[in-house]
Amino acid sequence: MIDGVIAIVGRPNVGKSSLFNRIIGERKSIVHDEPGVTRDRIYGKTNWLTKELRFIDTGGLQLKDQDFSHEIEAQVEIAIEESDVILFVVSALEGLTYDDDHIARLLRASNKPVILVANKVDDHQFLPDIYEFYALGFDEPQAVSTAHGIGMGDLLDRVIQNLPEKGIKDYDESIRFAVIGQPNVGKSSLVNAMLNQERVIVSEIEGTTRDAIDTPFKYEGKDYVIIDTAGIRRRGKIYEKIEKYSVLRASAAIERSDVVLFVIDGERGIRVQDKHVAGYAHEAGKPIIIIYNKWDTVDNEDGKMEALKKEIYKEFIYLDYAPIVFASAITKKRIHTILPLVNFVYENSTRRISTSVVNEVIQDAIMLTPPPAHNGRQLRVLYASQVSVAPPTFVIFVNEPELCHFSYVRYLENSLRKAFDFSGTPIRIIVRKRAN
Repeated sequence: MIDGVIAIVGRPNVGKSSLFNRIIGERKSIVHDEPGVTRDRIYGKTNWLTKELRFIDTGGLQLKDQDFSHEIEAQVEIAIEESDVILFVVSALEGLTYDDDHIARLLRASNKPVILVANKVDDHQFLPDIYEFYALGFDEPQAVSTAHGIGMGDLLDRVIQNLPEKGIKDYDESIRFAVIGQPNVGKSSLVNAMLNQERVIVSEIEGTTRDAIDTPFKYEGKDYVIIDTAGIRRRGKIYEKIEKYSVLRASAAIERSDVVLFVIDGERGIRVQDKHVAGYAHEAGKPIIIIYNKWDTVDNEDGKMEALKKEIYKEFIYLDYAPIVFASAITKKRIHTILPLVNFVYENSTRRISTSVVNEVIQDAIMLTPPPAHNGRQLRVLYASQVSVAPPTFVIFVNEPELCHFSYVRYLENSLRKAFDFSGTPIRIIVRKRAN
């Protein structure tokens, strides 16, 4: 569970992204061998003093066709809305500027904890240069050097000290599922149709839902919590160009969920930003159900559904394990099939397979298709075991991990899927060298 969200704001060239990268460290680059997973580098997670923190790099939120002041204001508004603590970065090398003062005035009105970060203090001789920033009206500036990693520990300590107490209920005994997707794909209408009552606001205006809304309910004796993720909060046209924002909004809800309902607009079809949103759910290892909403608006001639399934799996090649529901929140067509499917994929994500059975399946797969040799060296798979669930995670011990090509790992994954029902859930396979 995320203990705090920290946004990094400031004018250009003060080192916002450098600070983000320094804090996140090696986690800043996520590498995936499957095509079609689109990444954003505006958010990242790290741990400090037992706390799990999410950082937002507003420098990654670029506004096209907007003048400089509008871009700064948009980034500050996002920081204020999304964060628990704000890091306001200034440059000790360049000194106080008008833009720094403009941002400070916006932040002072936010009532959020603000830590002033004086970057580019690469040597103690530059420390006196930070004193002029007291004029911005915040507490003592924290001197750092993102180039050399100076002051990072002290800065993170101050972040922890400023975190507010969280009041989010965990609902430990319930199955929690998040409804994610682009604005105006029908998320709130789908929630209402599933609950069969008006619990959230429904509107044709994109971005109506401002915050993630948790709604606990019972169905056939089971406890559930449905998380309706927020859309973009529109203030004029300033947010129209910030496509990455929807990923940012969905990520927190995904992490709190056990299952993800990924909603596609049947009227508009698949859009580029859908891959951003779905990719994050896949990376988080959550069971996923694809909901093709507004099915009542689609010309459903013979074979249309099967053709659309093929198109969806082609566009989302990394979600070939996810079931698809063609539904209509307006007519409630196939809405009744969603909750049983939520139970089904949740059970699959928490399924445990005994070590002996796992090894039997893996060894059969190796006998059927042995791993190819590489430069005269042969991969030997020695042992396998399931180590965790949600998602099901398997460790395979081999003689030389570098000989295990990702395509062969995918083959072993498919072998596990054929042997056991892991529909709806991703599988993680970790290849390790067996210790002598």
